[in-house]
Amino acid sequence: MNIALWIIAGVLAAAFLASGAMKLVQPKDKLVASGTEFLEGFGPVSIKTIGLLEVLAAVGLVLPGALDIAPVLVPLAAIGLMVMVVVAAAVQLRRQETRAMAFNVIVVALVAFLAWGRLGPESFTG
Repeated sequence: MNIALWIIAGVLAAAFLASGAMKLVQPKDKLVASGTEFLEGFGPVSIKTIGLLEVLAAVGLVLPGALDIAPVLVPLAAIGLMVMVVVAAAVQLRRQETRAMAFNVIVVALVAFLAWGRLGPESFTG
């Protein structure tokens, strides 16, 4: 199960690192035009903050465990990422943008499994 948790953490980290970096470097208009319509209701500072949080969560999913420096941050990063995805899903539901709901459900399930695994049976302290 440890290998599965590392794979999940790596895939999620890569996805959220790319997503966060895109939000940090691209202007709002370009992001909205490229398919992230739900960001239309947010200001540029909010979008940059979301991007920064995604990058930090991506780093937190992998580096603490890989470097064995405060590995408890891995499940905490997973829980934080889960909260972010649930809030994003709520915003999308409120705006009636339901096409991304399946993706959100899958991400929440993967992040919840990662948090559970790293807090319980495959914690770094064992």
